[in-house]
Amino acid sequence: MLPLMHDFTDETVLVFGGGPVGARKARRFDREADVIVVSPDFADSEFGDAERVRAAPDAAAAADWIERTGPALVVAATDDEALNEAIADGARDQGALVNRTDVDGDREVGSVVVVPATVRDGPVTVAVATGGTSPALSKHLRERFETEFAGVGELAAVTGDLRTELKARGVPPTERRDAIRAAVRSRRVWKALDSPGSNTRQVVTDVIDEHTGDLS
Repeated sequence: MLPLMHDFTDETVLVFGGGPVGARKARRFDREADVIVVSPDFADSEFGDAERVRAAPDAAAAADWIERTGPALVVAATDDEALNEAIADGARDQGALVNRTDVDGDREVGSVVVVPATVRDGPVTVAVATGGTSPALSKHLRERFETEFAGVGELAAVTGDLRTELKARGVPPTERRDAIRAAVRSRRVWKALDSPGSNTRQVVTDVIDEHTGDLS
C-alpha cells in the first residue's frame, strides 16, 4: 500500500450504511467533502454535517445513486456483504474510488484499503494506519501524535516563511536546507513550542542565524 494525499475539495463522498461505521466515515470526510449517507436507518451517532437520506437501495438502486451523485469516493458500509460488493462494482464502473469496510486483506484495483487515523495542525498532516489489522493501535498512535507534536503547524509555518526569506536573500540551497534542518531539530525550538507565551519565530530565527547570518 502506498499512502497518498487526495484533495476532496468540492467533491462528493457517498456512504452506504447508517451504522456506527458509516457514521465514523461520514465524520471523517465531512470536513473535506460533501458527504451523503444513504441508509434505511441511522445509528444513534453523530454524522457531522453529512446529508442523510433514508432509503434501502438494492444493487440497481445503489448503482443509480452513484451515477447521479458522481462521487469521488464511495464507502460501502452496510451489513450486507452482497450489497457491499455490488456497491463496489458500481463505484468502479463510474471510475470512483471505493472503500469497503467489511473486507480485510487484498483488495481490487481502485479500492481505498484503509482510511488512516489523521492528525492535523495547520499545514501539517500526520496519518497512521495498521493495514486494517489494529484500529485500536491507530487510534492510540493518533492520540500520542496529537500530544507529542502539538505546535508543529506553527513550526511549519514559521520555517516556511524563513525559508522563503533565505531564498530571497540568495542563500545557497545547501546552506538554506541545512539551516532549516537545524531549526526543526533544535531542542530550543521544541522547548519554545511547549512553552506558552514563547516567541517561537524568534527562537527559530536565532537558530537559523547561527548557520547563515542575521535574519532578524
